[in-house]
Amino acid sequence: MEFGRVLDDIGNEQRALSHSRLYALSNLNREELKLFAERWSAISTSRRHHIMGSLVEIAEADFSVDFNNVFHLCLCDEHAEVRAHAVDGLWENEAPDLARVLLEMLSSDPSIMVRAAAATGLGRFVLMVELEELDEELGRSIVDALWKLIEDPDEALEPQRRAVEAISYSGEEGVRDLIEDAYSHPTEKMQISAVFSMGRTADPTWGSSVTKELRSSNPEMRFEAARACGELEVREAVPTLIRLIADADREVQQAAVFALGKIGGQEARRALRICCESEDEVIAAAGDEALAELELAAGLFETFLDVDER
Repeated sequence: MEFGRVLDDIGNEQRALSHSRLYALSNLNREELKLFAERWSAISTSRRHHIMGSLVEIAEADFSVDFNNVFHLCLCDEHAEVRAHAVDGLWENEAPDLARVLLEMLSSDPSIMVRAAAATGLGRFVLMVELEELDEELGRSIVDALWKLIEDPDEALEPQRRAVEAISYSGEEGVRDLIEDAYSHPTEKMQISAVFSMGRTADPTWGSSVTKELRSSNPEMRFEAARACGELEVREAVPTLIRLIADADREVQQAAVFALGKIGGQEARRALRICCESEDEVIAAAGDEALAELELAAGLFETFLDVDER
């Protein structure tokens, strides 16, 4: 279909939004992007929100598509929901120019939702700072901006908790205390962010805390605790993680399976093999993926030892 007609179709609220049409927005050339920009403002707010959310979903599921041009354009959209989706859609982009845009959004965007999305987006750049893959001056600006937002008494909870998660990649002094303060925060949402942050630190001393939260009554906390146990490779958590495979919450089940794949060991491997034979297709698929990751990691480790011995 001719590109202009595609834009007419996806912008038409009288028709259900077709994902197959949205694939036409991948890898836009200069002329197509110009036409998209001209037509975009005429589409209703609710439809734009729907389109952007769908583009993010497609991009996360299909690595062959490239909506970066669209996402970049929509960072300046007048509607907060669209800007937030645009930030989410650029989750793999590690360009310094994007980091500078996110810094501006973090400090000056009027929307709580967008500032929270910007804080989350800056997390990967904090990791790049730690890996010495980002300009030192820009990295310092990012960390300083996150600290400033966290310490702002007038800032809303959502941007602050996302900033805590982002800065947790940093090894600088004060981050551990920050996570401890977040964990003892009176708001459960911040406590959940603290557990998420523990998993990002690569610090095994958080092991007992994240293991304890596997028994939380809140499925969101159990999910983050399971993921953190996997990131920290907490072997003591394996028995509890195995029990969580039968959790009432589907996402917790999957997080437990993937955590077992990261931790490894005979007990975890046996549990994953049982998952692979499950009649539950979701659990079986998660088990296959986790076991494959575990076997790959074991193979790489054996290859490393073999090379080292030589």
